[in-house]
Amino acid sequence: MQVADLYIRVSTDDQRDKGFSQRSQEEVLRKYCDRNFIQIRHVIFEDHSAKTFNRPQWNKLLMDWRKKKHQVDLLLFTKWDRFSRNAGDAYNMISIIRKLGIEPQAIEQPLDMTVPESKIMMAVYLAVPEAENDRRALNIFYGMRRARKEGRWMGTAPIGYQNKTDETGKIKYIAPFPPEADIMKWVFEEIALSRFNTEQILQLARKRGLNCSKNNFWVAIRNPVYCGKIHIPKFRDEESLFVQGKHEGIITSTLFYQVQEVLDGRKKKQRTKIVVDKDLPLRGFLLCPRCNRVLTGSASKGRNRHYHYYHCITSCGCRFPAEHANQLFSKELRKYVPQSPFRQLFRPALEYYFQAQTKHANDERNSLLSQIEAYTDLIREARKCLFQQKITPEDFNESKKEYEISISKLEERLVEVPQRNFSIENILEKGMENMSRMDLLYESGEVETQRKIIGSIFPEKLIFTGFAYRTTRVNYAVQLIYNMDKAFMEKENGTSVDISNLSHQVIPLGLEPRAHTLKVYCSTN
Repeated sequence: MQVADLYIRVSTDDQRDKGFSQRSQEEVLRKYCDRNFIQIRHVIFEDHSAKTFNRPQWNKLLMDWRKKKHQVDLLLFTKWDRFSRNAGDAYNMISIIRKLGIEPQAIEQPLDMTVPESKIMMAVYLAVPEAENDRRALNIFYGMRRARKEGRWMGTAPIGYQNKTDETGKIKYIAPFPPEADIMKWVFEEIALSRFNTEQILQLARKRGLNCSKNNFWVAIRNPVYCGKIHIPKFRDEESLFVQGKHEGIITSTLFYQVQEVLDGRKKKQRTKIVVDKDLPLRGFLLCPRCNRVLTGSASKGRNRHYHYYHCITSCGCRFPAEHANQLFSKELRKYVPQSPFRQLFRPALEYYFQAQTKHANDERNSLLSQIEAYTDLIREARKCLFQQKITPEDFNESKKEYEISISKLEERLVEVPQRNFSIENILEKGMENMSRMDLLYESGEVETQRKIIGSIFPEKLIFTGFAYRTTRVNYAVQLIYNMDKAFMEKENGTSVDISNLSHQVIPLGLEPRAHTLKVYCSTN
């Protein structure tokens, strides 16, 4: 009597849960075995796709056959599409199991493999399900592509959104899902500011409650869905494009493209912040006086508490107690706090510095406007050539599309360039107030506030020798105030008053009042 294993496969969870297909297959196979006096060894139930043979139950069955050879004669299933929907993989697997002495057979599509023409029928039985699968997949692909062109998001909602259905239950869409949507908005804003690197922003976002892997995070910040757009990838002769989505964006298009420029390295980055311990505010700002590398910071566990140090990561052995370095920096910072009697005299210096900073923005804005005008002229010229039949309509449409894409990108950059259409009086007043108590703000502030103050004053790294700080450059506005304040203090102390430009005709007054003499002298002159 022959021994057979029964293989029963379904491809959807619905069939598996309801059980109709599995029960019907088992019933048909058992009746076939009873009629043909075949002994049943195992009944294997599978609920995976037949596109490949990477199926859990199939792999277990194949391993069992290899361990227990010559115990099974037949592998029975209802149809060949239950066995496989990939002709190439099917032929390879048939060869493997035949070498183990097992003959595969579909009871509803029987084949006598001793007849050579049966191989033609097997090819038909295997190719038809594969073609059916490919046609179904292609129809689904075209349907999803059409839906994307209409502005609909297909698939699982991205981070910060959730899948929803309208009141009719037919139309599906995505909508912002707080608090993840608010966290993702904060993520894009932080990346655009370039204050932290992307890895640090992910860690901070996780602390805010974002549950996301590193890979999914990188995919998300590249996804235009957050600014309300859907990306249509290139397919055959259709170019890739962006369409306006039917969902609500959580950020603006300008902010999204700012983030892409930062990620691509096209936008000049600010000094990257480093998430540090509150006892190491200078971490990342100090250079090693021996090897000129950036000093890092860490804590060493003592008997009763932790001791913090700034140290070099190389073998030079440079190491400074953080408490001592922090105290000396606070003392160094007090040099740049303006004296209260001269506060109002510093306003022109700050205003001059502000004008110098905004000049670059104005120049950039004018440059972008010029480029936009140049592309507009090119479109006009191309249209003129079309009217004169110098170029074909296809060439004109292609050129016009390229120019319009370039204009769109320039206009997005133009929106990013700040315009000065406000008064700086309040800003100057607030700035002078903060500068006058800069040392207090530093000593009482959080570590983020301290690092903002350090970065705003010292645009380059500091060198700490263990006894003093050295830096090659200080913020221009702060340097002006420091020099003016120093000069004013010297004159107040009477140490450097220059009187070489005073008139020698002024009469010395002496100890007694000389008002009458001064009056006569002034009248005669």
